[in-house]
Amino acid sequence: MISAISWVPKGVSKPVPAVAEPPTQEEIDELIKSGILDKSGGGGSDEDNEGEMEVEETTGEGGQVSHALEVAKALGRAEKVTKSGSKYDDITEGLKELDMDHYDDEDDDGIDLFSGGFGDLYYPSNDMDPYLKKEKDDDEDSEDSEDMTIRPNDSVIVCARNEDDISQLEIWLYTETEDGESDVYVHHDIIISAFPLCTAWLDCPLKGGDRGNFIAVGLMGEPTIEIWDLDIIDEVQPCVVLGGIAEKKKKKGKKTSIKYKEDSHTDSVLGLAWNKEYRNILASASADKQVKIWDVATGKCNITMEHHTDKVQAVAWNHFSPQVLLSGSFDHSIVLKDGRVPTHSGYKWTVTADVESLAWDPHTEHSFVVSLEDGTVQGFDIRAATSAPTSESKPSFTLHAHNKAVCGISYNPLAPNLLATGSTDKMVKLWDLSNNQPSCIASMNPKAGAVFSISFSQDNPFLLAMGGSKGKLEVWDTSYDAAVAQRFGKYIKKSRPQSAA
Repeated sequence: MISAISWVPKGVSKPVPAVAEPPTQEEIDELIKSGILDKSGGGGSDEDNEGEMEVEETTGEGGQVSHALEVAKALGRAEKVTKSGSKYDDITEGLKELDMDHYDDEDDDGIDLFSGGFGDLYYPSNDMDPYLKKEKDDDEDSEDSEDMTIRPNDSVIVCARNEDDISQLEIWLYTETEDGESDVYVHHDIIISAFPLCTAWLDCPLKGGDRGNFIAVGLMGEPTIEIWDLDIIDEVQPCVVLGGIAEKKKKKGKKTSIKYKEDSHTDSVLGLAWNKEYRNILASASADKQVKIWDVATGKCNITMEHHTDKVQAVAWNHFSPQVLLSGSFDHSIVLKDGRVPTHSGYKWTVTADVESLAWDPHTEHSFVVSLEDGTVQGFDIRAATSAPTSESKPSFTLHAHNKAVCGISYNPLAPNLLATGSTDKMVKLWDLSNNQPSCIASMNPKAGAVFSISFSQDNPFLLAMGGSKGKLEVWDTSYDAAVAQRFGKYIKKSRPQSAA
């Protein structure tokens, strides 16, 4: 399944991402000690785990092979690892084929340089001809190199994905040819330690320079935020980790004692929001009922807020006033806090169900929408807000958008009043919110299963990325929908200056 989607701005990614240096022995030992290798492999039974431990403790060549397999598994390069007791079958068979003990006894059946006829120079197939094979390999290498090149006009999409107990970040490329054809495929992936729940792209230069290319990931069952460098392939560890567990102690007959890192969340991280103005600032929402503000450059938490009474599902920074933060919770409330007035209690809105997602209107600083677990979407104007606990601020509109939970919402960054919604009812819909009187202008079933995440592209504003329970990324070019073209045609022309000319 795909749980979260983030677009990477065009031109930010390196044309050819660097390949990570092989991990040092210290890094390998740290990976094994941290238990990441066990997590990334899925949820085997206790008996299987006990068996694996027995193999790891063996000495000699067997122990070294087990050690190598675990490292390869963490790197995502182990093609086949069977259950304990048969892990080495492939290696053993390979050694048998080589028959190194009788290597010197073999007759040399190579080609006789002074042969008597052309028969000796004939190969049954081109694949056996070393010269033709080399040319073929060179061509394949060239094709692989082209596939790995990220061009300036390519769109990069990061999908948080889980399948068969393997959690990963998939980096997809959406390409368009001159004749209008499009293609979307996985460029590379990053194996991560736990189920990813949310992502946020950020360009804070964590490794120097003017701009970076990083993705922050919130994890299920872990109080941790991992930040990965998207310009590196085959990396085995995040470049920054915010929060986390400092120590675990298991006592006989008692619950495991957990000591968290200073200012860490203490439960799953459910929502993330990067501040585009203050580029080192990241907000996080957690099942521990807290909202935290992090400085990703120092790795420290600057502010912790505890204004909710249940899990906090989503956070969002205002596009025009970057100190203003919204948070939405399972306590059926949305709270606005202004960092310029930290002592202020903030403004609160009450809704009818659990909050699923939040989005500020990118075309006005006063409006936002919230999607709920009961299938409704509500719009609010913050100018009508009051901090009095007894007063109720009514929504600008209430929209019964879907039959089930609305997990994702996304404003079109170019066309005002164009909103997309995605739901676990498997449908994605487009709405015109003009005059606070929403009307559905298009809908589709993207065949993604229950839809968990949707997002319009900033660079190609009418491209909508969608992901859900089936685990396949879908991209909808909404500009080709007749109703969208009729209502927002002038914005479509703006997004395509060449065709407009």
